[in-house]
Amino acid sequence: MKLAEALAERADATRRVEQLRSRIVGSARYQEGEEPAENAAELLVEVGHVLDRLEVLIRAINRTNTTAEVEPGTTVTDALARRDTLRLRHSVVTSSADAAAGREHGGFGRQLRSELKMFSALPVADLRSQADVLARDIRAVDVLIQRANWEVDLIE
Repeated sequence: MKLAEALAERADATRRVEQLRSRIVGSARYQEGEEPAENAAELLVEVGHVLDRLEVLIRAINRTNTTAEVEPGTTVTDALARRDTLRLRHSVVTSSADAAAGREHGGFGRQLRSELKMFSALPVADLRSQADVLARDIRAVDVLIQRANWEVDLIE
């Protein structure tokens, strides 16, 4: 099994757990004289099996991510950490540029000459350029991760 297949199965299992949780909660109590929509005890057993498989998948994915390299000296785990921090950095830079440009107030400037004039404390154009570079870097790291996902065999 390829890493990407395990990731897809993990996502499906996670969705399945949430669906089963919702069904269990909906069937956990019922009114006297009525029958519950579903057997909550059977659903609990089923969610237990799904969670067991999910644990196996998560362990295998984590083992694989810590050993598989996306490029020499960089594991998938390293690349994931890099991508996550790049995304956070991009978010901070973009938010800073938006705030400096006055976007947090709907972009409205002064309406009367007597109102206080607002000035930008940050170089908006430079921040936008930084955000563009960060977005390009995020895409590059994401391509490395996606390539590894489809090329690397899952360590079971």
